[in-house]
Amino acid sequence: MIDFIFQNPAKIIFGKSALSHLQTEAARFGKRVLLVTGGQSARRIGLYDEVMRILSDGGFTVFELSGIVPNPVLSRVYEGIALCRREKIDLVLALGGGSVIDTGKGIANGVPYDGDVWDFYAGIQVPKAAMPLGVLLTHAAAGSEMSYSSVITNENGRIKRGFNSITNVPTFSILNPEWTYTLPPYQTSCGGVDIMAHMMERYFTDVEHVELTDRMITAGIQTVMHNLPIALQSPDNYDARAEIMWAGALAHNTLLQTGRIGDWCSHKLSHELSAAYNLTHGAALAVLFPAWMKHVLKQNPKKIAQFATDVLAVDPALGTDTQIALEGIKRLEAAYRSYGMPTTLRDAGIVDPDIQALAQKALPEPDSAIGGYVKISRQDAIEIYRLAL
Repeated sequence: MIDFIFQNPAKIIFGKSALSHLQTEAARFGKRVLLVTGGQSARRIGLYDEVMRILSDGGFTVFELSGIVPNPVLSRVYEGIALCRREKIDLVLALGGGSVIDTGKGIANGVPYDGDVWDFYAGIQVPKAAMPLGVLLTHAAAGSEMSYSSVITNENGRIKRGFNSITNVPTFSILNPEWTYTLPPYQTSCGGVDIMAHMMERYFTDVEHVELTDRMITAGIQTVMHNLPIALQSPDNYDARAEIMWAGALAHNTLLQTGRIGDWCSHKLSHELSAAYNLTHGAALAVLFPAWMKHVLKQNPKKIAQFATDVLAVDPALGTDTQIALEGIKRLEAAYRSYGMPTTLRDAGIVDPDIQALAQKALPEPDSAIGGYVKISRQDAIEIYRLAL
């Protein structure tokens, strides 16, 4: 186990009565609110109207930035920054899933910054301050409600980049599993796969003696795998939805990466796939993670074999680490398919991807490498994309 510092200042308000805290939480920062929203789902379930009523009753002035799309784009972040500055906004309030929250994070970081907010995503600058950000979560997936991360797509070149900073952590997040009841099955599955992937990225490490977090990650993934089919079969099962929603927050709040260095290659490669072909992030991960496993087990099958036995109940007496790992990959792909997820690019409708371009975007420098478990070069990335076909 390596040295670590764990800090997460997000205040989580969870459960059926969680929305009753909104007025009190928002009032701590002022009376002028920018409400950032996505499509129509929050309106269809009546949540948007209820939020507006609560804010109106509390004497808040509300400005709106609506229509945030999956794989959120930089131009909307710029739009929100300008609106906040012009209207002297006190609080950014994100109502939606990961794309809406990540847009809110970009806005919150960009308002007090004199330069271009893309500097943070490009790794040129590190934010020193951010506006207060509140979250009303309607999709258990990205874990953005409690994470250090924000991911945005720059339309100029369709480049998808993220950055990590404590300034990205929301001030408060309100989570009610009931708000996820009406999600389409595909979006529910994408969310579950995304949550699992956040834990898997941390699980695959070459740091030794991380037993506690190994066991925590194993339990988290198995919890999602147990409850996701229940939620798909019975969308209004509160208990299943609650387990998945809380797992999503814990998967990405940095607790499970304490004392270890994760991999994150699959995320990096999937981001470029999502940006280029507008593939939902969870679906891209369902395609890329097994392909990554197949590629890296040739160099280091040990942790993949451990994942197969601990998470997927593969018999450790099956054979070598490689044989055990391969059986685990088969079971993981079978699980993804049972959730209605693609496991190949062709399954996802991507028949002839520009693999060279994807690899070059993921690794802009020819001699660069990504990944913490096994180092992946640009040529390795090309091979992984080919395996994903």
